[in-house]
Amino acid sequence: MANVLQIDRMSKSFSGTRVLRSVDLAIRPGEVHALVGANGSGKSTLIKILAGYHAPESETAVEVGGVRVQLGHPAAAREAGLRFVHQDLALVETLNVIENLALGRGFTTGAAFRIRWNVERKKATAMIRSLGFDFDVSRPVGDLAAAERTGVAIARALWDWESGAKVLVLDEPTASLPKADVEVLFEAIRRVRERGLGVLYVSHRLDEVFFVAHQVTVLRDGRRVGTFDTAELSEDRLISMMIGVTPDQERKHLVREQGRQFVETAEDRVAALMLGEPAPAVEETAVRPSTEAVLVVRGVQGDVVRGIDFDAHAGEVLGFAGLTGSGRDEVLPLLFGAAPRIGSVEVDGSKVSPANVRSAIKHRVSLVPANRHRQGLMLSMTVRENCTLTSFGHLTGLLGAIRAQRELTEVREWIARLDLRPPDPRRITSSLSGGNQQKVVLSKWLRLRPRVLLLDEPTQGVDVGAKAMIHQLIVQEARTGVAVVIASSDDEELAAICDRVLVLRDGEITAELRGEEVTVDALGRLALASAQTPDASIVA
Repeated sequence: MANVLQIDRMSKSFSGTRVLRSVDLAIRPGEVHALVGANGSGKSTLIKILAGYHAPESETAVEVGGVRVQLGHPAAAREAGLRFVHQDLALVETLNVIENLALGRGFTTGAAFRIRWNVERKKATAMIRSLGFDFDVSRPVGDLAAAERTGVAIARALWDWESGAKVLVLDEPTASLPKADVEVLFEAIRRVRERGLGVLYVSHRLDEVFFVAHQVTVLRDGRRVGTFDTAELSEDRLISMMIGVTPDQERKHLVREQGRQFVETAEDRVAALMLGEPAPAVEETAVRPSTEAVLVVRGVQGDVVRGIDFDAHAGEVLGFAGLTGSGRDEVLPLLFGAAPRIGSVEVDGSKVSPANVRSAIKHRVSLVPANRHRQGLMLSMTVRENCTLTSFGHLTGLLGAIRAQRELTEVREWIARLDLRPPDPRRITSSLSGGNQQKVVLSKWLRLRPRVLLLDEPTQGVDVGAKAMIHQLIVQEARTGVAVVIASSDDEELAAICDRVLVLRDGEITAELRGEEVTVDALGRLALASAQTPDASIVA
């Protein structure tokens, strides 16, 4: 069967640095082809070239449906039949579904150029239902569930699929989705496949790759390591190829510094490799979870959260689990004052004012937000500027001027501690990979030496290596006596690093798991997902 997408010798350099080196990739009609690799491997550059954001080098050859394509402009990519759904979805949340589907193409009009809303509504409803979704297209996109918003983005990308769409590129489509919503998205992908389109699926979630993809191409340092049938691979082997080690080099033991052994997963073995040796035994001075309540929460309410009570203790990693809409994604902004709330929040016995971020910071509360691009970083600023943005106090001299050398010295210390790559404080933050951007967000809040560290989806959209390093950093912070609170849609993440997990459903805490009770299976059952974890691949 002829390939619907054929990439030969794709290459790209920036300022003399080679970021893609003669990469080949082919997708057949009706095939889901996964593209994986660590941050900085070249995945994003390859996608941006296909989208027309970057022009490839002269030796690159790309064919879509057997026709040679001259890439370098978005119009050329669309004309060729390439369609894209990027991680941020590019939806306008205040507009309804009909209006979002019309962005870029315009509306159907009648006499006097009046919009034919009935026609648009029928078309929008039919398109949404063809992908397996069923919701009111008159609703604002901001009111939809996460999977439904992704469905709107796919529907917009494939609006005219009968007249030209050949390949759908999905860039980290499940980065912010819980498992129940992921399954809804997979059903939409199945329907896209049935139309004969090829799907290029980019994800850091390797379990999804094995579930949804027929083939997988691995990139490392801008080179194609290889293309493989997913049925022939194991997760261990795939990770080994991504990070450039052989299975017999893998360390199989990573002892958690708080006293309980990590769940032995491929991710933990990656962490051990990155750390060199297994983590040392806990020192006598290390802080273990104690009965000292650093954070005391009583009767906190928001739009979804309804009167929750809990304590977080010194040296403890406390997790919040739950489906989208359960209140999990609201609870940490409420505690930090980033959203209006009712109820009491105390840190070390002192009340934190509601809806007041300054009060939270004053009481040594730090929040790493879920959306690093919109809420965590100034992408046009340098690493140095972002890192020190939270406080200039001890960096200023006479007349409030920032002492540049003192600032630079401190930033370099954080760069070294978090292994930021490249280790350049003057680097523009938008040019960093997702994992390294997240490290910058962590540094700007950790430098405040918090008593309470709030982490909202701390490893969303980062590769397995960066994820393991961030997990280790979280454990180290808890050792110093910090109360760490994590809200995550990743049950494996919660099971790996939390001492205790509270499960939210319908805005209320419905269950609590401790120690060895915290397992992926237990969290899934207690969250009462509307769709069960699939027991078979969608690959046909």
